[in-house]
Amino acid sequence: MRWRPRSDDEAGFSRPLALLAAGALFMENLDGTVLATAAPAIGRDFGVAPESVNTAMVAYLLAVAIVVPVTGWLADRFGTRRTFLWAIAGFTAASVACALAPDLLWLCVFRAFQGIAGALLIPIGRLAVLRDLRPVHLLAAMAYLTWPSLIAPVAAPFLGGLLADTLGWEWIFLINVPIGIGLAAAGLRLVPHHAPAARTPLDRTGFFLIAGAITCLTGAVEIASTGAPGFVAILLGAALALAAGAASTMRRREHPLFDTHVLRIVTFRVGNVSGSVYRMMITAAPFLFALLFQAGFGWSAAAAGAVITTVFAGNLGVKPFTTPIIRRLGFRTTLIWSNVAGVLLLGVFAFITASTPVWLTVGLLFLGGVFRSIGFSAYNTVQFADVPPAQLSDANTLSATLQQVGTALGTAVAALAVRIGIALTDAVPTGAERMHDDPALPYRLAFVVAAAIMLLPLVGALRLPADAGHRAARR
Repeated sequence: MRWRPRSDDEAGFSRPLALLAAGALFMENLDGTVLATAAPAIGRDFGVAPESVNTAMVAYLLAVAIVVPVTGWLADRFGTRRTFLWAIAGFTAASVACALAPDLLWLCVFRAFQGIAGALLIPIGRLAVLRDLRPVHLLAAMAYLTWPSLIAPVAAPFLGGLLADTLGWEWIFLINVPIGIGLAAAGLRLVPHHAPAARTPLDRTGFFLIAGAITCLTGAVEIASTGAPGFVAILLGAALALAAGAASTMRRREHPLFDTHVLRIVTFRVGNVSGSVYRMMITAAPFLFALLFQAGFGWSAAAAGAVITTVFAGNLGVKPFTTPIIRRLGFRTTLIWSNVAGVLLLGVFAFITASTPVWLTVGLLFLGGVFRSIGFSAYNTVQFADVPPAQLSDANTLSATLQQVGTALGTAVAALAVRIGIALTDAVPTGAERMHDDPALPYRLAFVVAAAIMLLPLVGALRLPADAGHRAARR
């Protein structure tokens, strides 16, 4: 009898489609942070300070965060296939424009356009995979959609530095051209045709209120990393007011931007509210590692990048065991221990010094990759475990919005943690010479702040029922 691969029906979902969506998500996630290590090279070419290039990163992340809430309506209005393919084409074209940008202002403009297209890739690629998926196959499908968010923050510093030092920073964007062409060609074959849903009017009021809330929140965290506490408080207050106004408005609409009632599902709520904080720290950690190793220990960018890639090795090494672990322990126990391990592994870096053996540092980073991979997979899966099909589109859009906000805030939170570390170092009495002579101290204290923030998702995991997401965890 001739061997044949398992059909989609036997596997429970289309694996080629899942890989296509994962590839698109990886391209988007990578571009969100890849500029960090190329900032000095871009600054030299444009005649600006390297830290000014951060505005191009913020422009991208903010554009993504603002546009994501409307993607559910766009998918319903134009169809998943058409919207996904246009997003790939727009992202690729905007990447070329970024590579040709004559100055920082135009780079920020083109990055914003790239972010708009990238926003469509996030939830719509996932929706194409999750549509009509049975809960029992959710863990296997989400395994494909999880790795981009785990690998991209770790690979971005190394890849950005490598391309900037060898081919030039423009290739950070030009490399998207062959990838985009390949994804578009695969998308034409793999993304199924789904008829657009019945046309409904766009909830413009809800969209503008959500966009305003996201803008104020992102601005508050960005500014908090440089000071101005009064302005930060005003922005945070405005973000809360706008978010409350959006929730109130959408509850009264016949066709809201997305249905917030899905937050009543406990697994969805924990997977997104607590999970967003978890994702935020996943994004922040590689930047804290890079700062500790380079600014604190005096390592080269190449050495720091090589060591940080150990996190990716941990992610990859545990991947074949992630699904069996979750099925064996259940979502609640898995999330509790993943968060506990995350807190401990971040906290221990407060005690790592330049004289710590490299093998020990590498081992801790590897373990960090292992536990963050398990936790990330659990959060990404449990959020959809109990969502009924009728609410999937709303749940997917709301989830993508909250996740993107968490990702966008990750680098800003890392900068804020370092600022707090610097403030704590400055508070040490000047007589404590050994403390002040340690250049790594502010960065090591930043890990204490990061570990404290990681306690928040632990609280959410502890409040989950014992059988949370059991339909997705069973074999």
